[in-house]
Amino acid sequence: MINILFIGDVFGSPGRSFLKERLPGLMDRYNAHFVIVNSENAAGGAGLTPEVAGELFAMGVDVMTSGNHIWDKKEIYPLLDSDKRILRPANFPPGVPGRGAGVFHTRSGQQVGVVSICGRVYSPQDLDCPFRTLDAEIGKLKLTTPFIIVDFHAEATSEKISAGYYVDGRVSALFGTHTHVQTADETILPGGTAYITDVGMTGSYEGVIGVKKEIILKRFLTQMPVRHEPARGKRQLCGVFCSLDGRGKAFGVERFRILE
Repeated sequence: MINILFIGDVFGSPGRSFLKERLPGLMDRYNAHFVIVNSENAAGGAGLTPEVAGELFAMGVDVMTSGNHIWDKKEIYPLLDSDKRILRPANFPPGVPGRGAGVFHTRSGQQVGVVSICGRVYSPQDLDCPFRTLDAEIGKLKLTTPFIIVDFHAEATSEKISAGYYVDGRVSALFGTHTHVQTADETILPGGTAYITDVGMTGSYEGVIGVKKEIILKRFLTQMPVRHEPARGKRQLCGVFCSLDGRGKAFGVERFRILE
């Protein structure tokens, strides 16, 4: 059996500080063997830096997934190549820094495969098909372990739900990220795959998906470009917990949202 904690999009310093405060208690509460965090917004609300990555690893994070914003801070590029624990989406074109999947060891000694991938619906980038990319990555990981967790980073709920059904029975869990709003549809699909459309965001909820509300309102009212800044105020931590049996099938899934 493996207990997995997956923490939704950590947004800037408000998200990092709240994660640092609450992660030890969550790990104890769920007897977590492995912790995954989506980190693409962890540095200032857009991107990741080596310093912030080190801060998250020091908290007890085992692997970081990401999304389209992983490229926002170029100083992370060398670390994407050198540190296998930081994943960029697997369906970016060949030749970009880093890797989109890997196999890692849990605290209890098992091996877990993790895949980070982006959807294409409403995506500003021209990406490879996430479904076919998942076929390839799952095929490789299955040679090593039956325990596979997918972070499907996408805008459209329909694309994420479709992806869940597409990989059902072939992966242990598919968790959606990107929209920063937690959905109430956690379930175990018929083939034994844990699923939720969006895990949610870890950061200030007194803003608009992590950003100061005044900035976003100005954007909507004027249509002028604005510089995003993390919101301050009360914070939340959103995540999902799942338990996997020895075959890599999920037998328990629970979402949580902690407010201060």
